[in-house]
Amino acid sequence: FFFVDLIAVIYLRVAGMRFLIVLLCATLSGAFYLPGVAPREYLDSENVTVKVNSIKSTETAIPYDYYSIMVCRPDASAKKIKAEAENMGEILWGDSIKPSRYYMQMKTDISCAKVCTTKPKADNVEKKTGISKSLKKLKRRIDDEYRGHLILDNLPVSEVYIWEGSEKGLYYRRGYPLGTPGNKSSPTVVNNHLQFTVKIHKPEGLPGWRIVGFEVVPYSVQSSKIDSDCQPDQDFDAEKYAPQTLVVTPPEKATKFLSWSYSLHWVEDKDVAWSSRWDHYLKSSDASSSNIHWFAIVNSLMIVLCLSAMVAMILLRALHKDFNRYNNPDNEDEAQEETGWKVIHGDVFREPKYPGLLACYVGTGSQMLGMALVTLMFACMGFLSPARRGGLMTAMLVLYALMGCLGGFVAAILAKMFHEQSWGTILLTGVWLPGKVFCIFFCLNLMLWAKQASNAVPFIMLCGLIALWFFVSIPLVFFGAAVGYKRDTIAPPQSVSQIPRFIPEQKWHMRPAVMVLSAGAVPFGAAFIELYFILSSLWLNKFYYVFGFFAIVFAILIVTCAEISIVLVYFQLCYEDYRWMWRSFFYSGASGLYLFVYSIQYLASTLNMTSPASITLYLCYMAVLSYGLFVLTGTIGFLSSLVFVRYIYAALKVD
Repeated sequence: FFFVDLIAVIYLRVAGMRFLIVLLCATLSGAFYLPGVAPREYLDSENVTVKVNSIKSTETAIPYDYYSIMVCRPDASAKKIKAEAENMGEILWGDSIKPSRYYMQMKTDISCAKVCTTKPKADNVEKKTGISKSLKKLKRRIDDEYRGHLILDNLPVSEVYIWEGSEKGLYYRRGYPLGTPGNKSSPTVVNNHLQFTVKIHKPEGLPGWRIVGFEVVPYSVQSSKIDSDCQPDQDFDAEKYAPQTLVVTPPEKATKFLSWSYSLHWVEDKDVAWSSRWDHYLKSSDASSSNIHWFAIVNSLMIVLCLSAMVAMILLRALHKDFNRYNNPDNEDEAQEETGWKVIHGDVFREPKYPGLLACYVGTGSQMLGMALVTLMFACMGFLSPARRGGLMTAMLVLYALMGCLGGFVAAILAKMFHEQSWGTILLTGVWLPGKVFCIFFCLNLMLWAKQASNAVPFIMLCGLIALWFFVSIPLVFFGAAVGYKRDTIAPPQSVSQIPRFIPEQKWHMRPAVMVLSAGAVPFGAAFIELYFILSSLWLNKFYYVFGFFAIVFAILIVTCAEISIVLVYFQLCYEDYRWMWRSFFYSGASGLYLFVYSIQYLASTLNMTSPASITLYLCYMAVLSYGLFVLTGTIGFLSSLVFVRYIYAALKVD
């Protein structure tokens, strides 16, 4: 009951703590960033490398390699452009970083430079219709609103808009559209001219310049005009030219060639230092909801703290009254008839159904909880900033494997308590959740392989994931279990009777389905607002950087899961129903069901996915996330309820 007492103290001083909580939010959210790379200075006329990343779209959620479409390649004769060394998180996230044909030199402006001319291959056509496959693929990517992504000095290229919302300012959107989708009245247009603006900053006491911004304005210019008018030493106004349309059918009128060009302008920015160059990108992650994000988190925090204090005081008062009634030998009413949670003292610690499976779930949940806490700690310290692409995903995978020792230890302690001490239970802990996730992931990866998506995990990386699972995670699970099995068995504070007690008929509101569905809404409601920002970062290609806010929401989630499970278990025991172990897991774990339902609503209201493959990918990934939340929150609910039940029955005097 330490956390209950702590919450009660916070409740008594809630007015004075409000300012401190707001200050904590600001401190944690502002302390997230440490640069992902060391700063580099470029001398005048020094070459600056531009790289390309995968093309991505919020309409499909399936990224593709940049050179999978008809664009200029670094080596026109090479069939495959080799990607840079990538970490595990980058591959899973779909990043494929490769060299580009864009050449830049520090502080050397370019009015217009032609990159190349691409033509559809004569032998790459559909046999029945004669339509060029290259043109058809490019048109399909433009119609699906795919965006190209370039990288300069580890900065992503972005379009800049003037935001006219409640907070006026500049809004940065990563990437640039490949073109404008066509319809019945207008043809598809290709953005074949890019106007780059690179912002630089002069560091004090150091030679050279640092890059602090990378912006782009895409234009569509007729290829013939690029061929004739695009010269480095002549002014080139892309707006005055007619757009380059993309015609696919009929084949005889199809686009014959596409010319690609770019312009470059260097601008000194004295206000933005290298250490704060990511601020524009991060502040634009969801500019329209920034105020809602701040105030909703703080207010929900205060509401949950107040409710927690109220629940704590109610429980303390009710339990104090119960102890006085049950433990007072002079209480005549209690002597006449025993009712409530005391009468089931001989059954409350009876082993549940499928005890090995429950130990497996709680062990896996403990493993996930340890991974989440350590990952969140590193994220708040800034080691997992957006500058480290794929760092968050890689850290979660590695930490989950390393936390296998914690999962095995908890599973062994519970298995021993349930008299289910066997290595089969430990093996189940190591393979139950990862095995399900891997099967779903493997099936989805086959689909991504068939679509040649850039986030299709290659065979070697699959072998690496399996090796991490079988040679790191599972051995650590057994190591933790070996330590747990050597510990003394947790003995129940009350002996278990040989004959199970009859459970009275429960009222409708005490039935499992009603209680589980009602309980799951509480922790989900505590984290509901933050889920919107998390889903936006996952599916709308936005940065998520407020790990300080997430830490507070995660703490609220833990407290809420613990409290709702404790309260409902107490009510259940008062109605003489001793089957609390699995239910305590489901009470808080039901928040995973609400997450999946919310993800369906998010798909219908926010996302514009229409293809069956994209919807299948989205629903499967959200099902995995919802299942993971179910296991995580269910573990919190069970462990807190176990401590609570042992506490009250240890203080109970039984004749």
